[in-house]
Amino acid sequence: MVFIPEQHYLWDFWLVTPHEWSDARELYHLFYLQAPRTLRDPELRHSTSTIGHAVSPDLRHWEPCGTALEAGRPGSWDDRVIWTGSVIVRDDLAYLFYTATCQAERGLVQRIGLAISSDLTHWERHPGNPLLEVDTRWYEAQSAEQLEAQTWRDPYVVYAAGEKTYYMFLAARVNSGPFDGRGVIGLARSTNLLNWEVLPPVNVAGDFTEMEVPQVVALNGRYYLLFCTARHASARLLRTGSAGWSGTHYLVASSLTGPYVPLTSEPLVADASGTYYAGKLVCDSAGAPRFMAWRQWDEAGNFCGGLSDPADVCVLPDGRLHIDTRQLWRVQER
Repeated sequence: MVFIPEQHYLWDFWLVTPHEWSDARELYHLFYLQAPRTLRDPELRHSTSTIGHAVSPDLRHWEPCGTALEAGRPGSWDDRVIWTGSVIVRDDLAYLFYTATCQAERGLVQRIGLAISSDLTHWERHPGNPLLEVDTRWYEAQSAEQLEAQTWRDPYVVYAAGEKTYYMFLAARVNSGPFDGRGVIGLARSTNLLNWEVLPPVNVAGDFTEMEVPQVVALNGRYYLLFCTARHASARLLRTGSAGWSGTHYLVASSLTGPYVPLTSEPLVADASGTYYAGKLVCDSAGAPRFMAWRQWDEAGNFCGGLSDPADVCVLPDGRLHIDTRQLWRVQER
């Protein structure tokens, strides 16, 4: 049932569905950050991560397919580590947008690059990489001398058919305001997936230090922008009277590019320790939305690094989403 790779920790992930990529087996393709379980400290995974690949016919039973992408050659812009991304399909090619850092900057500056595949297995880096760097008109400048809260990562790309335009949502920080409340979801657009114009953020800053791993999904006439965080602005904690939480939340909008605003102050799936993190919505074979997340901690408090089962998504009459978290981790059925 739940997918816990034997040799690797698993964390942030993204999916390609059979609707997006059709082959004879009609498989879901899972891409995820991975690092060896031999690490003494699982926190070291962030400096050693590569992208793993697995496939499934039903979002429950997974067959590992090895490593899809790893750090680039020495001296390149992505020679230190590969981080979260997404895949979009165009003209029978898969475009994998990913975050990376380099050794020369001690891994402190984040950029977005691209790899392309004709089979979801073999990937070639685009010669024009990196494709996106931070735009300081709206977003906080990055520097190899700044050690905290730099954010320009986790690209999630969608296609707006009516505009014939691709939009990229990514974790970012604005360049003004209280330091602990600058987290936003940034935006860029392109007509060819190669040349990108950076745009202002899709939400107003102030609530979070960072908003990670965005995903945008259309449901019941609204656009839902999922994100995850564990870092709340002090102003938000004071306003809500909350002690904070770690997990997945969402904003809503009436159009794809926003503005996105809160529908509720209650998170979607979260708790004090962040048991489940970086959740995503994915359609099952019947077209119904399901929620999946990766699990950080097991019942004993040890780092787990596994992928949950899919859970039902309920859209309440007022538009709020509800997830039955009991469906996420049915290890007793394995």
